[in-house]
Amino acid sequence: MTARPSAIEDPVRRRAVSGFTLYDVANSAFITTVITAVGGPFLTSLAEEAARPDGRVDLLLFAPRGDALFAYAISFSVLLQVVCLPILGALADRATAKRRVLVLATAIGSVATLGLAVVPEGAIVLGLLALVVANVAYGAAILAYNAYLADVAELPDRDRVSGRGYAAGYAGGAFVLVVALVLVQSADALGISTGTAARLAIAVSGLWWAALAVVAVRRLDAVQQLPGYDGSRSTDRLGRQVASSLRQLRGSFAALRALPGTARYLLAFLLFNDAIQAVIALSAVVLENELFVAKGLDRDDATPFLLQLILLIQVVAVFGAAGSSKLSARIGAKKTLLGTIAVWIGIVVYAVAALDSTAAAYVLGIFIALVLGGSQALARSLFSSMTPAHRQASFFGFYELAERGTAWIGTLVFAVVLDVTGSYRSALLSLLVLFVAGGLLLTTVDTDAAIARAREVDESGDPARPVVPA
Repeated sequence: MTARPSAIEDPVRRRAVSGFTLYDVANSAFITTVITAVGGPFLTSLAEEAARPDGRVDLLLFAPRGDALFAYAISFSVLLQVVCLPILGALADRATAKRRVLVLATAIGSVATLGLAVVPEGAIVLGLLALVVANVAYGAAILAYNAYLADVAELPDRDRVSGRGYAAGYAGGAFVLVVALVLVQSADALGISTGTAARLAIAVSGLWWAALAVVAVRRLDAVQQLPGYDGSRSTDRLGRQVASSLRQLRGSFAALRALPGTARYLLAFLLFNDAIQAVIALSAVVLENELFVAKGLDRDDATPFLLQLILLIQVVAVFGAAGSSKLSARIGAKKTLLGTIAVWIGIVVYAVAALDSTAAAYVLGIFIALVLGGSQALARSLFSSMTPAHRQASFFGFYELAERGTAWIGTLVFAVVLDVTGSYRSALLSLLVLFVAGGLLLTTVDTDAAIARAREVDESGDPARPVVPA
């Protein structure tokens, strides 16, 4: 059988794909260094300086434990996205607006990240504000970025392009982590504290995100030369554009109801991905407390170990993302995705029952890396395939509510259980409910039928009768 020639080989499309891949390299520094590795311990240290003798922090009428603040902040940032992202997604269904959303959100997110790096000691409110703004902006940027997948890659190539983006993103995140690790381990030689080194690592992440995004967006502009690109611009004022976007959003909800397979998949994704994102976002805080603070060791001693562990995860995840794409080609995306969820369940059980040393943490990290990239890349490409082409951005507005680093159910469950019990292991165990529920729901989704139905909508017309003005 003759292999189908890849449309990616077209020079214009290849440039667009390279821009798509490069943006994943750009934003991965934020999610890897700030959200996963440094942000949690950094904000926890700010909270300790502002805490009462009982370890709680006064925030208006709310007095949570200081070590639960990071999880609450992540959850709150996503609750804001629940309001903002669907509207932005409807707006971004216009090709030119999608680019503006990506550029503006990247600018705000990178500046907020730099702001987090210079928050004064003990200024926990400013630190929380900077993190929330940065994470909301990150979610908005990823919404627009994910919607580009249907523009840069034709349907048969989406699994491969999505996997390539994640693999490159992990490599880019690993590079920035190396910089952070060098800064932390060379802190004494540089005459700075570990806390200052962490601030520098956060600042490097913000600068990396902004600088590489400039190049990525320029290369993404190649989509304007691809067949079928609609470069029309709206001449309406902003208020009318927002009103039109709300009408488009209502149409997207109606279109989603007309695609029951896509809707069911989205709900399954919301559940299992929230659990994945909670593990990613909170792993540094859990390891720091379980392997260092709980054993009477200094919190700063954990930083080099955490950076080394997350660097290991980033490197192995490059191969995990590539391997999952190949496995998907053999057994199908749905079966591969279900397999990764089963491994995630095993990871949580292992962490609760056997996480007692740094050696155990390294074993845990390798398994996380093997399924991390694959579960995310396949989930994204599968959803894109079962979404009508003209609704990509607005549907990804729904999708992004539970996407990388923006989970709110999982982090909120974790924060509440931790706040009530004071046990990180109990909080981690609570995430099993989301993994199991999401996996069981995914087994009921006929993904082939959902993909076929989305293509029928493209060919025969949207039952929601979309309103997308020029």
